[in-house]
Amino acid sequence: MKIIDELKDAKIIAISGHIRPDGDCVGSVMGLYLYLQKEMPGAQIDVYLDKPADIFDCISHIHDIKSEFNTDRTYDVFVVLDTAPDRLGDAEPIYQRAGKKINIDHHISNTGYGDVSVVEPERSSTAELLYDLMRPEMIDEEIAKAIYIGIIHDTGVLRYSNTSPRTLQVVGELIKFGFDFPQIIEETFYEKTYRQTQIMGRAVAESVRFMEDRCIVSVIDRRMMEFYQVTSKDLDGIVNQLQSVKGVDCAIFMYETGESEYKVSMRSNGNVDVSAVAVKFGGGGHVRAAGCTLNGTYQDIINKLSIEIAEQFEK
Repeated sequence: MKIIDELKDAKIIAISGHIRPDGDCVGSVMGLYLYLQKEMPGAQIDVYLDKPADIFDCISHIHDIKSEFNTDRTYDVFVVLDTAPDRLGDAEPIYQRAGKKINIDHHISNTGYGDVSVVEPERSSTAELLYDLMRPEMIDEEIAKAIYIGIIHDTGVLRYSNTSPRTLQVVGELIKFGFDFPQIIEETFYEKTYRQTQIMGRAVAESVRFMEDRCIVSVIDRRMMEFYQVTSKDLDGIVNQLQSVKGVDCAIFMYETGESEYKVSMRSNGNVDVSAVAVKFGGGGHVRAAGCTLNGTYQDIINKLSIEIAEQFEK
């Protein structure tokens, strides 16, 4: 299948991804947007997405993204990338009105939605999957750059176990376009502002190990975020830093998003299937990287997660 085969008769198309978009989501959405502009120059194509972090400003036409969702427009086709439609947030009503719905994802928790569903959990990222749904002759440097960003962010710069021989092959094909891929890695993955470094240091310093030190957890509440003048976009990378602690099988990072509401991110070295844990609480993800949103006190949430993790340790 090629994505253009499912879109060739469409006049107005919408593209979207999940709330609080990460690198794979942003790279996939923008990669498809740039690609369809070339494939379908006569069509109107709109991208609906929460405003991405500033680190993704290197992606061409990133400011074409619409972060206001109050539209009555009905689209011929709505393409959902890197998520199931229930995580579209305020873009979901627009999706529901669309004439045709397409879902492209690589999360194992996605059971398939819409009129056309392409879900391949063995893929490193939605960006990698999307690359194989494009016609190679239509890919240019800017499209390749967006796809590349998606892949490196969901593979931890090709360090995670979801990196496959096909992933490396795709990356090799992408960097042939000549963009400065080492600089992209530095600017979008490693480089942090001073405030981001401060809040990460605070989170690591106040982390707690439990379950015979096999797990580690840290939490940032709204008061702390206000003190350091940071937003949720400034918290990327903290859970990965926690996971790098020697002897830790599962890292948990939480930050407060509302009154007694926390966004939970989990990482694993493979000894814990954090996707299975997240699914129990309405979330999802991969075996080694997953997340969910939970209500309650910080202690209550840790207790709930601990029960599920302990069951896996016992097995």
